[in-house]
Amino acid sequence: MDWDDLRLVLAVAQEGTLSGAARRLRVTHSTVFRRLGAIEKSLGVRLFERFRDGYSATPAGETAAALAGRFADDFVTLERRLSGQDLSPSGTVRIATTDTICAMLMRHAPALRTAHPEIRLEITISNTMANLTRREADVAIRPVPEPPETLVGRRIADIAHAVYGAPSRLARGGKDLSDHEWVGLEDTLATTVIGRWMQSNVPADRIAISVDSLLALRDAAGAGMGVALLPCYLGDGDNRLRRIRPGSVNDVRSALWLLTHGDLRRTARIRAVMDFLATALGSERAFLEGRRYGKAAASRRPVTRSRTR
Repeated sequence: MDWDDLRLVLAVAQEGTLSGAARRLRVTHSTVFRRLGAIEKSLGVRLFERFRDGYSATPAGETAAALAGRFADDFVTLERRLSGQDLSPSGTVRIATTDTICAMLMRHAPALRTAHPEIRLEITISNTMANLTRREADVAIRPVPEPPETLVGRRIADIAHAVYGAPSRLARGGKDLSDHEWVGLEDTLATTVIGRWMQSNVPADRIAISVDSLLALRDAAGAGMGVALLPCYLGDGDNRLRRIRPGSVNDVRSALWLLTHGDLRRTARIRAVMDFLATALGSERAFLEGRRYGKAAASRRPVTRSRTR
């Protein structure tokens, strides 16, 4: 077995399906099927049991996957440390962020490209934390109360939250939150700061509709389905919504963090991107902290930088 074979076995073991392994390896389903069959034939042993709903590793497969996992960790560690010796702000930088922060990032991406034209950006949108230790991304921009201890970076700003509703919805009730129906979150987001606040403050029988993304939470509230607790950077920038109370909800704690792995922080291209984004996202601080209540999102201006030579 060579390294590519081990990577394939590890992907199938971790994903449990050929399609999942194919997505991880960025190849086709048929390629994974064909290569796995060839590996098992060359070894003379079955590595996986085939079931209707996926693949399960045999004892031989578990041994191979465990070895592949150790190799993968060593390989990624080597890659990070070698990347840390890079002296030129050029190459690819992978940035992971959430769907709610993406629009804010894109406002500043053109200026980042102008300032550092030799850096190519890859943006990954996911509401789960990217594993920077495994190089799933080089930089993460995350709205979380506290980041993992394994990462280093900067706290950009606090994130304020408030209760919002469409004017038509707010006209039906008063400022007492119990007067309104709510837009809730499905179980996949139950552990978020909004999900936990709702579990403590909103009776289940007051939830008219549940969604599985904060963008859908905002859109449902904008459509008049109910009121919703939202980050102020989402609610204040939407003309369909008004705060049900002028202030923010003070017992919801979160912040915007700009993060990378310690082995990468001195890499020239990572440092250049981190420095630029710290300033660019820092210019959004009043918006993130809910201090631009009533002002249109169009009034915000992206950060610009002169082009580096």
